Amino acid sequence: MVCQKQRLASLSWRGGGGARGGVRGASASKRVLRTRAGGLSFKKFGKILEEKAKADWNRVFEGTEKTRERLGVVDELLCYWNLDDSEDTLEELEDALIASDFGPGAALTLVDSLRDRIREGEIKDQGGLKKELKKNMVGILESASINSGSGELAMSGKGLSVILIVGVNGGGKTTTVGKLSNRFAKEGYKVTLAAGDTFRAAAKEQLEVWAERTGATVADYPADMEKPNPIEVLKHAAEQSVEAESDSSLLICDTSGRIHNNFKLMDEIEKCKKVLSEVKDGAPNETLLVLDSTTGLNMLNQAREFNDYIGITGLVLTKLDGTARGGAVIGVVQELGIPIKFIGVGETVDDLQPFNAEAFVDGILSS
Repeated sequence: MVCQKQRLASLSWRGGGGARGGVRGASASKRVLRTRAGGLSFKKFGKILEEKAKADWNRVFEGTEKTRERLGVVDELLCYWNLDDSEDTLEELEDALIASDFGPGAALTLVDSLRDRIREGEIKDQGGLKKELKKNMVGILESASINSGSGELAMSGKGLSVILIVGVNGGGKTTTVGKLSNRFAKEGYKVTLAAGDTFRAAAKEQLEVWAERTGATVADYPADMEKPNPIEVLKHAAEQSVEAESDSSLLICDTSGRIHNNFKLMDEIEKCKKVLSEVKDGAPNETLLVLDSTTGLNMLNQAREFNDYIGITGLVLTKLDGTARGGAVIGVVQELGIPIKFIGVGETVDDLQPFNAEAFVDGILSS
């Protein structure tokens, strides 16, 4: 365990923006540090980054504890594996992965790959089997980022960037909006929040609290609107943001929770996305689906429906710290090819972590 933490602590965790956002954030951090310290050595700066990587890894490791306990049966199977009864063990492993909410498709893909490596003589002991299983899990998760062009957020190179947040009721959308606001504000972005959740009582007030905590602003409702309408609210917020846009301006749009099999509500979210593109060409830059980890395999049905309606560019996996069903997201990525952008591993404002496939797999499948 110590070796794992030391190795993972060296991972360079990237910031929550895209490549440009990450570079801008890193440069700003260096300038601030030099200003305060009167010149900061590369050695000291490297130590700060290493300590941050350790802290980020600890959040992921602690946040995935329950999922890791659920997958303890996989460790037990691998510990007793040998070449003579490998087929029996592989069948039990497939059952264990399905029981841990990986889903039949992902479980079959992972086990078939192990079976091929065993037949080819590339796996000869327990350590090799577990190493290959982890490698295959990481491969599934990373392939989505490769196929989509980037595992980071696609921020505008110039002018306003827009992020649309969608998901079912109670998944953690508004909290995710607040945590994203905090992350981007620290990177130097001028953040505006759009209160598109017009159904839930006090949703706008909750966003205003997040805005106060993170230094963001909440867009006003249209002055002539008697009853809040999510489409008009997002349109008005986008128009305001376009008028005041700069190269570091960002609009994050919250939306009402909607049941993924309610066609009327799904039609509405489709119109919400369309109106953003009408106001700002190319908007939204990202359409992020918030998935509650506690829902297990049901998150695949949610992701499939939202993707069919509006085209999801990335996933945010929340509430990992409170569930043993986090492995289900591997099935989502395996079937739909949508990359995970962030994971929520706690309740504090800093507990929304940029997704790192290797660290995630080590967190859920660790000795």
